[in-house]
Order: sequence, then structure tokens, then C-alpha cells
Amino acid sequence: MKIMKSALIILLVLFAAAVIWFFVLALISKSGEAPGLVDEGLSKCPNSPNCVGSEYKDDTEHYIEPIVISQNLTVNILPILKQTVLEMGGTIQVESDHYIAATFSSSIFGFVDDLEIRIEHSQKMIHLRSASRVGHSDFGVNMQRAELLRQIFNRKVLEETNQLK
Repeated sequence: MKIMKSALIILLVLFAAAVIWFFVLALISKSGEAPGLVDEGLSKCPNSPNCVGSEYKDDTEHYIEPIVISQNLTVNILPILKQTVLEMGGTIQVESDHYIAATFSSSIFGFVDDLEIRIEHSQKMIHLRSASRVGHSDFGVNMQRAELLRQIFNRKVLEETNQLK
């Protein structure tokens, strides 16, 4: 009986330590910011699997396809991108005519992830980078976020285009 009681106490202490550690990591993630543009492009992903990006095809572990802008698109895509980010639950931190940096917070512990969007008008592409600020794994959340942004954005562009006809 005494061994079971000791084991239970050890498990409770370990569980409490893990919860405290997650709260500390969440606090650390809130103090950072998006890497921003580096040489007019989005930053490379770190070696950890909690990041995806469309700038570097040679980084096959993290690479996702950019969003291709239709050659005959006549709508202004920046407001559509901003609206999409906000509808997805993001908070826009920085914006210019070709760049958006937004943050997303997890519902449990409040971990902060960065989503960066760079519009490359000359190449008719939208580059994305979605990354966790702390930790190693994200259970695919950043990939899902980038793909959801792509789907919603493409739907909104189609709706806007149809309204102009």
C-alpha cells in the first residue's frame, strides 16, 4: 500500500511539473515575434518539424506550395488575405502592401504561432510561412493552418471575381 501511495505522489508531482513547464513555454512564446522578411523573402524554417514554408523548395521537410495568383485576377488580394487571417482567428501584427505577419494562439496554454504572408506580385505568387515559436512538434497544426488559409483565400477570390461579373 505504501509503495502505491508513493507511486501516486510521484505521478502527481511529475504531472504538475509537466503542466508548469507547458505554462512556462506558453509564456515564452508570447514574448517573441515573427522573424519578418530577410533579403525580401520569408525566413527559412528551423530544423524542427513545427514549421512550413513556401519560399525554399530545397527544404523538402518543410516545403509547401505557394498560392498561385491567377494572371487575369482583377481584385485586390491584400484585403482578402487580411479578412481570411482574421476569420481564421489570427491577429494581424504587421502589414504592408506585400507582407502580413499574424499570430495565432492555441486554446490550451495559449501557445503563440506566427503566420507570415508575402505577396510576390511580379511572380503572381503568395508565399506562406507558418511556425510555432517554441517547442519541437506541432502535431501538424501549422500545415493545417497554411492549407486552410489557401482554401478560404481561393474561395473568397472566386466569390469576389464572380461578384464583379
